[in-house]
Amino acid sequence: MAGLAALKFAFSPGQRPANANEDAAIPVSVNTASAIALAPHQGDEPIDREIRQLQGKVRTGKQRPETMKRLGWAFVRKARLSCDPGYYKLAEQCALSVEYENPKDPDALLLQGHILDSLHKFREAESLARNLVVLRDQATDYGLLGDVLMEQGRLQAAIEPYQKMINLRPDLEGYLRIAHVRWLKGDLDGAQEIMKIAVTAASPREPESAAWAYTRQGSYELQVGHTEAARGSAETALGYLQNYPAALLLKARVLAELRDTQASIPLLQVAARRTMLPEYQWVLADTLREAGRTSEAEAVEHDLLNSGAISDPRTFAVYLATRGQHLQKALALAEAELNTRADIFTLDAMAWALKANGRLAESREYSQRSLQEGTCDARLFYHAGSIALANGNYQEAQTWFERADEIKQMLTPSERNDLAQQFAVVKARETTAARSPRN
Repeated sequence: MAGLAALKFAFSPGQRPANANEDAAIPVSVNTASAIALAPHQGDEPIDREIRQLQGKVRTGKQRPETMKRLGWAFVRKARLSCDPGYYKLAEQCALSVEYENPKDPDALLLQGHILDSLHKFREAESLARNLVVLRDQATDYGLLGDVLMEQGRLQAAIEPYQKMINLRPDLEGYLRIAHVRWLKGDLDGAQEIMKIAVTAASPREPESAAWAYTRQGSYELQVGHTEAARGSAETALGYLQNYPAALLLKARVLAELRDTQASIPLLQVAARRTMLPEYQWVLADTLREAGRTSEAEAVEHDLLNSGAISDPRTFAVYLATRGQHLQKALALAEAELNTRADIFTLDAMAWALKANGRLAESREYSQRSLQEGTCDARLFYHAGSIALANGNYQEAQTWFERADEIKQMLTPSERNDLAQQFAVVKARETTAARSPRN
């Protein structure tokens, strides 16, 4: 998530010093990185209270390096919960503060590696992760290495460090990664099997990880059509972490599948407000339109156009290409993403943007590459069918449309509508061909 001003990285919303007296409470002997990390923090959520508590402990000077690292990880959790990359930069200041005193502290290096990964600096994170796995033999280091390899599209290479991670410490974080790899490889049954093990390791002490685990399990359940089970997983996730955006989105999708559009809107509004990510805003706008609340949908879409390129350029590129808006910008965003990450979803975004710009042969090439792992994903299938149809490959289009239609509940409302329209074209052609007399 790039493109924010340097000042925002230093003092994110809710992070700026409340007044000069509070700022003066930070000892003048503390280095600049510490001063930034210890800027008075606002907010009323549990993670905010934890951050303030840790800042206070750092100021006392007791166990300062260890507490500073804990503060860094708290900022990482805050960044994930708020989808505000400014908190990653605050976490980075914590790591730099520790490294200032001990340049070889491996835990500070691990924190820095996760920050680089989160800011999509994957090559730098890979170099650091490789140094860590040589320096020490810990599960967390292998997890980081696997993450950055996967983001760069090197999924097969990521499997080995992930396996080492779970061999060293079979816990929730390891199980989540193995399940995701299985899903990426098209083994949905295997992913569900691992997730059943993973959620047994969920703990209230790590509410974010627990909420994500149940949300991921619910996503798999919804994909295979187990709607009530998916609803239960979403509710469990929300029990661990109230108003957790990913769980709210999952629950909203379940309600949409149950034809309860009105009940899904408040959930989507909360989720979109808490994240400002294109996927959430897109689903909300589509759902508002389905409910006939056009002016509200247009307001959400206006916000999306203003913030999407900053908050999630890849998904925003897909959105623009789907809407047929700012097509050159969509392609530029997809190309820029491909320079840093070459996973299947970035390849798909590139394929979709190329198709929208009329570059059909190139679009088909990228689409085929996005399907190479066998991932069972509705958007990949829908895009592949549409691209095949645009290239005049009707049989191929029908195959992919059939697969997308089987799991269309995973698409946004506008994507489902477009899928239905294009699939109808293919079906009509097939019917016409079947009725035509043969020579």
